[in-house]
Amino acid sequence: MGVTNFFNIFNQELAIDLGTANTLIIQDGKIVVDEPSIVAINRKSGETIAVGTKAMQMHEKTHEDIKTVRPLKDGVIADFQAAESLIAGLINMIERKRKFFTHLKIVICIPSGITEVEKRAVFDSADHVDSKETYLIHEPMAAALGIGLDVEEPVGNMIIDIGGGTTEIAVIALSGIVCDQSIRIAGNEFNVDIMNYIKREHNILIGERTAEQIKINVGSALQNLENPPPDYAVNGRDLMTGIPKQVKISHKEVAHAIDKSVAKIEEAVLKALEVTPPELSSDIYKTGLYLTGGGALLKGLDKRIAQKTKLPVHVAEDPLTAVVRGTGIALKNTHKFSFLIDRKSI
Repeated sequence: MGVTNFFNIFNQELAIDLGTANTLIIQDGKIVVDEPSIVAINRKSGETIAVGTKAMQMHEKTHEDIKTVRPLKDGVIADFQAAESLIAGLINMIERKRKFFTHLKIVICIPSGITEVEKRAVFDSADHVDSKETYLIHEPMAAALGIGLDVEEPVGNMIIDIGGGTTEIAVIALSGIVCDQSIRIAGNEFNVDIMNYIKREHNILIGERTAEQIKINVGSALQNLENPPPDYAVNGRDLMTGIPKQVKISHKEVAHAIDKSVAKIEEAVLKALEVTPPELSSDIYKTGLYLTGGGALLKGLDKRIAQKTKLPVHVAEDPLTAVVRGTGIALKNTHKFSFLIDRKSI
C-alpha cells in the first residue's frame, strides 16, 4: 500500500452542482447523489425533517407545521440556513469514510452572473459542512468540460446551459469566459408559464410538480414536431366548481404556453453573439452552439435556436449531468485549471 493510497483513506473529494431545481454530487468519477434541491423544515422546532426526494414528495402537500423550502432561487442561495441543511443532508447520504479525520475537498458549481457576496455565501455554506478545501467553478465552464471540449485551446465555443433558475450563455476560449449572458429565465419559468396557461385556458389550478411533469412529458419549443408525444392527462382543481378534474394537454399547447420565455432565451443568445469578438465568431460559425442543462431536453428547442441563429446546434449527451461531470473533471485537476475560484481570489 503506497503513501498516496494511505492518504486517500483520509481524503474525500466531492464535485457538487448546486442547482435551483436539482443538486448532483460526484465522488470518484461516479454520480452518487442526484436529488431535488428542496428541504422540509418543522416550523415549530426549526429542524430539518427531510432533504431531496423525500422533501419533494412533501412539497405542496404539507400542513401548517411543516414547510418546504427551495434554498436556491435563480441559481443563487436565497436561504442560507436551508442551503446548509441541504448540502449537509446530501453529503450525509454519501458514506463518509472517516467522519473525524477526513480531509474534505469540494468543487462547487456557480452561475456566471453571481456577485461577490453570493460567492462568499457558497464558501460559508461549504465551511459549515467542514470542507477543508473549497473551489468554485462557473457553470458554463463546467458544462464545456463535461461535454468534452478543450477549454484551454485558443478556439471559441459557445455554451447555452439552461438550468432550473438561470440560463447561462457563454463564449469560452483560453480557459476563460470571454463574454456571457446570464438570464433568470429557465426551467422554473417554463413551469410557471404552464401553470398560468392551464389556469387561463382550462380554468384548472395545478401545482408546480404537475407543471414539471407536463413539461417533461409533452414539453415542446415548437408547434410542429416530427414525432409528437401523445397527449398528457392532467389532474387539477376546477376553478368554477372547486372539484378535482382531468384535462388532456398536447405539446402544441405547451409550445404556445412557453413561447415568450423561449423567445427571451433566443434574444439572450443573439445578444451574446453580438458582443463576441470577430475572431471567436468565426470559430463559432464552424463549431456551432452547444446546449446543456435540463432545458436542453425540451423537444424542438435545438431546431428553434438553429432557425433563429442559422448556426448548427448540438445537444450534449446526457445534458442533465454535463455540468456535474465537468465539475468532477475540475475536481481531479484543481492544480491545473486557472479558472477555479478559491477563498483567496474573492
